[in-house]
Amino acid sequence: MKFQAPKGVSEYVPPRSNAFAWVRSTLESTISSAGYQLLELPIFEDTDLFTRIGASTDVVSKEMYTFEDRGGRSITLRPEGTVGALRAVNEHGLDRGSLPAKVYYCGPFFRAERPQRGRYRQFYSIGIEAIGTHDAALDAEVIAIADAGFKKLGLTKYRLEMTSLGDAESRAAHRVDLVKFIAGLDLDDETKERAKLNPLRLFDDKRDEVRDLMAKAPILLDYLSPESKANFAEVQEHLTAMGIAFTINPRMVRGLDYYTGTTFEFVHDLLGAQSGIGGGGRYDGLMGEIGGQDITGIGFGIGLDRALLAVEAEGVVIPETFVSDLFIIPMGVAAKSAALKYAAELRAAGFKVELAFGDRALKTAMKIADKSGARYSLVIGDEEMASGVVEVKEMSSGTANSVRLDSLASALK
Repeated sequence: MKFQAPKGVSEYVPPRSNAFAWVRSTLESTISSAGYQLLELPIFEDTDLFTRIGASTDVVSKEMYTFEDRGGRSITLRPEGTVGALRAVNEHGLDRGSLPAKVYYCGPFFRAERPQRGRYRQFYSIGIEAIGTHDAALDAEVIAIADAGFKKLGLTKYRLEMTSLGDAESRAAHRVDLVKFIAGLDLDDETKERAKLNPLRLFDDKRDEVRDLMAKAPILLDYLSPESKANFAEVQEHLTAMGIAFTINPRMVRGLDYYTGTTFEFVHDLLGAQSGIGGGGRYDGLMGEIGGQDITGIGFGIGLDRALLAVEAEGVVIPETFVSDLFIIPMGVAAKSAALKYAAELRAAGFKVELAFGDRALKTAMKIADKSGARYSLVIGDEEMASGVVEVKEMSSGTANSVRLDSLASALK
């Protein structure tokens, strides 16, 4: 039987895995340069952690991988990163020091979705959370960090859409009129039930008939309290000062129910239906809902799979992530021992060194060396070991120089 990867997972093998690693490290370095520190989180959490923050969403109600462990506990593979990060921040007291607590996470996440390009059952994401401070300037900086990451990847064909979901007062006033409007629509029973849990979810419905029905629905932006309106205006002012372009999308609803205030999404024009490459927003009150302090927070998540697709769609030239300094071809058993020794010493000195294995003919081994992209190559056999001198060949020019084996490091600099 030939085994294959499960359907709907994103799997990366060389050489594409090198591009994936570059995307991940580029975004990670952008995030860490702003003072965010790593949270290494578990792949699974107690199911209740997720169900209490988004029962009306498809992510929670239909797409979670949930199972019972041997102790009879309900466990769920993490479908997103924010609530797990907040649980860790609360559990380890990171919100009781200097605020905001600034953390990031990176890794695989899981949703039982219908697989398609850019939408996977196992997908990779990197995200940040800034917890404990309510400041429009912080909202703007969080958005700017994501924007800087995309720019550092060389992306140009994306846009930033944003809105405000307001404070509790704003949402309560809007909900009254939105519920009245929805009551007059001809909806199926399942959609009506979703609307009862969170009427905003209907703005996120992908069906054309529901979109048409919601075209004239009241918009939350028209109900913002003076405080929410002023906060959102300040966020826009800061983004403009930083030269970050944006458009207001008053119908934006993120995929989970915990968002409040500033909410945003980055959309890439070349990715078709699955065009969102990252997004996030503020989540006032979420920490309190999972048993922590009643403090605020804001963050984002960037899909690494879609970011890579965007990089490829734009034809960004990805730098070589591994180019050997030296490719050593040993001829004989004794030469293999010597090659292993010199390779280990050079690697310890900071050089990237590969060896030829498998007792290949010299001509074949040289072809492998050439294909490897190494800067230099050398052949070592009985004669070279006896003399202590090898011919180090520069692969790009074909020129060779005699070098003592104990001086290889100097020759490679």
